[in-house]
Amino acid sequence: MATVDFDSPADPEMDLTSDEELEREAEVFKEQGNAYYVKKDYAEAFNFYTKAIDLCPKNVSYYGNRAATLMMLSRYREALEDSQQAVRLDDTFMKGHMREGKCHLLLGNAMAASRCFQKVLELEPDNSQAQQELKNAESILEFERLAEISFEKRDFRMVVFCMDRALEPASACHRFKVLKAECLALLGRYPEAQSVASDILRMDSTNGDALYVRGLCLYYEDCIDKAVQFFVQALRMAPDHEKARLACRNAKSLKAKKEDGNKAFKDGSFEQAYELYSEALTIDPNNIKTNAKLYCNRATVGSKLNKLEQAIEDCTKAIKLDETYIKAYLRRAQCYMDTEQYEEAVRDYEKVYQTEKTKEHKNLLKNAQLELKKSKRKDYYKVLGVDKNATEDEIKKAYRKRALMHHPDRHSGASAEVQKEEEKKFKEVGEAFTVLSDPKKKSRYDSGHDLEDDDMNMDFDANNIFKAFFGGPGGFSFEGNSSSGPGNFFFQFG
Repeated sequence: MATVDFDSPADPEMDLTSDEELEREAEVFKEQGNAYYVKKDYAEAFNFYTKAIDLCPKNVSYYGNRAATLMMLSRYREALEDSQQAVRLDDTFMKGHMREGKCHLLLGNAMAASRCFQKVLELEPDNSQAQQELKNAESILEFERLAEISFEKRDFRMVVFCMDRALEPASACHRFKVLKAECLALLGRYPEAQSVASDILRMDSTNGDALYVRGLCLYYEDCIDKAVQFFVQALRMAPDHEKARLACRNAKSLKAKKEDGNKAFKDGSFEQAYELYSEALTIDPNNIKTNAKLYCNRATVGSKLNKLEQAIEDCTKAIKLDETYIKAYLRRAQCYMDTEQYEEAVRDYEKVYQTEKTKEHKNLLKNAQLELKKSKRKDYYKVLGVDKNATEDEIKKAYRKRALMHHPDRHSGASAEVQKEEEKKFKEVGEAFTVLSDPKKKSRYDSGHDLEDDDMNMDFDANNIFKAFFGGPGGFSFEGNSSSGPGNFFFQFG
């Protein structure tokens, strides 16, 4: 019986497959790939083109077909590699240059795309597709230039516009998308910015730029702790990411200053709190939401320090940054109340009540409206020159002083104009005393009621009030006394 010698060399004709057979098998795979491509089953087409390439790695058309398939799968970087391999094998392969240019264009590499399309036009000067794509590449370069200028000018809306136009032919360019997302964040359009960044991270979870934008959105929405986590992750993916490094530093510094200011305020160190909030406001002018809170916090401290006008100004700045910031409207309204600017207070409280219809806000609005109504009447307390909490004795003393000061007889030698003005003041003093010396009328007056509408007797004669107050049985007169100087007087009873 014959034996098999396993150590003996095999017959070359039995062990090797001829190049012709490999090529035939590769062609079969290519045809199967073509069939799946026509059916739009690009995943299967890719598999068969790959099998063909494995058998014949120097066949230009196989790389070209697989590149076309990868483009349909939106795998443009891989398609770019296959297109580049195809033209390396055959520099006259026009479709290879066209696909390479298209991949460069979709990925936002406009300069490289232009070179590819120019190569196509060298091979086919009348190729209309290459001519159009070359124009697209040139337009992308122009939009990039405009975006760079606009970013330096902080015209972020224009940058978004330029990137939207550039992304029409360069739809797979992460660089353009990230720049657009960053500018959307800087414009305060956080949900849109988050959406763009999240789309990139779904395709590339290690994209440092997209991680930075996610952090930026959280940072600008005053979620500083979460923002720092994203900045740190971005720096882990891209250690040289300068924007992420700066934003991380700003976020930590801003948080620390704000917390120090809050602590100083709670401890009653208002001057220190005011300084800390002021320092925090210099850290990052782009952080709109946090700065709005800082301005409102500083306004609160300012009101404690009796810097009411500055407090109003800070609230206005906070509202300018965030028009929905209810706390800033409430703080400003209270400052307006404290400075007796009641119309402005009513306007702010109306804004608050329209937004949040709570019982507390309704009461605040009613009180401001009442104070506004009261402010439009004669202020009897001012007429007598007393505080609103003046006692009965203080009101009497004030009346005595003002009545004697403005009595017409005292000004009988003055001009007609002065006499008329003093008579008016004398009557107002009597009117004020009539109301404030009567507990019922005073109570109604203090409550903002219109005394005439309440059917209360408001008829009075200033002279009769004067006589009743000073207790004289008859008339009285002011007579000048030359030896005592002008302005002296005495009572003469009839």
